[in-house]
Amino acid sequence: MLVTLLAALVPLLAATLLTAPTASARPERAAAAPTATLTEVTDFGTNPSNLQMYLYVPDSVTANPAVVVAVHYCTGSGPAMYSGTEWASLADRYGFVVVYPSVTRASKCFDVSSPQALKRGGGSDPVGIKSMVDWVTRTYSADPGRIFATGISSGAMMTNVLLGDYPDVFSAGAAFSGVPFGCFATTDGSEWNSACSGGTVTHTPQEWGDLVRAAYPGYTGPRPRMQVWHGTEDDVLRYPNFGEEIKQWTNVLGVSQTPAATDQPVSGWIRTRYGATGDRAPVEAISLQGVGHNLYANGMAARALTFFGLDSSGPAPQPQPGACKVTASTNAWSTGLTGSVTLTNTGTTSVNGWQLGFTLPAGQTITNGWGATYAPSSGAVTATNVSYNGTLAPNAGVTIGYQANHTGNSAAPGAFTLNGKACTG
Repeated sequence: MLVTLLAALVPLLAATLLTAPTASARPERAAAAPTATLTEVTDFGTNPSNLQMYLYVPDSVTANPAVVVAVHYCTGSGPAMYSGTEWASLADRYGFVVVYPSVTRASKCFDVSSPQALKRGGGSDPVGIKSMVDWVTRTYSADPGRIFATGISSGAMMTNVLLGDYPDVFSAGAAFSGVPFGCFATTDGSEWNSACSGGTVTHTPQEWGDLVRAAYPGYTGPRPRMQVWHGTEDDVLRYPNFGEEIKQWTNVLGVSQTPAATDQPVSGWIRTRYGATGDRAPVEAISLQGVGHNLYANGMAARALTFFGLDSSGPAPQPQPGACKVTASTNAWSTGLTGSVTLTNTGTTSVNGWQLGFTLPAGQTITNGWGATYAPSSGAVTATNVSYNGTLAPNAGVTIGYQANHTGNSAAPGAFTLNGKACTG
């Protein structure tokens, strides 16, 4: 009887030993989400405030992709942010992954005010969003050096908070109609801070910077770059918050409050850059004259993408041929010429605000122009629309011109870009 029992147990024990996991076995990587569709991900990690996680992964996702966290406004949601912004279409083009956090509390506003939210690992929404980033990084082997945050209104405030709480996670942020880190702080459980929203909370740059640094005491590593946008007529989060954000992030990043460059990329916009003059300056600020709180519009995400440095990193081609067409000619005399350039929008959507880039032949210098502003006067030139011709409907065109000196080569430019994207000749 005993022999019979042992004979039955031995195969069972052997099968158990072969199939049981060892104590050191690693957990399996989470299953990847379907591509080219918005997908909700559950069980993504620590989530103290019960956020929902929505994910968009393009068909053309790159190896070790970048990640953009796109944070919605009050009363919004992750799906609303997905359908109401261009981040998914930009992901299709450049191969990055988009995370859309979504609030479940009644207000549909993100917590940017509690002591828990304003401290690294303190709890509340930032911890849940960090878990989402960690999940994507594990699942898609995302590049930890290319994690970005952006948001509108409440999402813009959360963008400020995420960059303060997790400077070692995020490389840059773009905040549309937000307030500085810590400006909305409350201690009574309220989600709303009227003094901050009214633009009456002001600090010195050092004081603002200290609020950010206190979120992660002892951190001495690199800090994320910041791009901020604000309308001068914002009646929800008043315009003085724009200047306070600039004070805060220039201090955090250790750069001068005096702009290194100032320009007008679109009529009514004033762009200032701090610490450098290029597209990836430490701090970039865009003020929109006469615009209210709901300033976000198509095309702005692409400008944020340029600030992030993601607009040339994906596998997809640069803008599709035929989106714009340019014809150019010159009429020359001994040492001078006039140039005529016609730009046509051959795409299917309107262009609201344009910059036409081209390179003048060697020896040519623009002396004056019409229909656009031209800078610089030689070499790689950008022609920017003037107030009356900034909008180009599909199939509409505009003709601009310039006068220039030359030293022998009077040819017209041979290649053009519209808002950084190549045009056909």
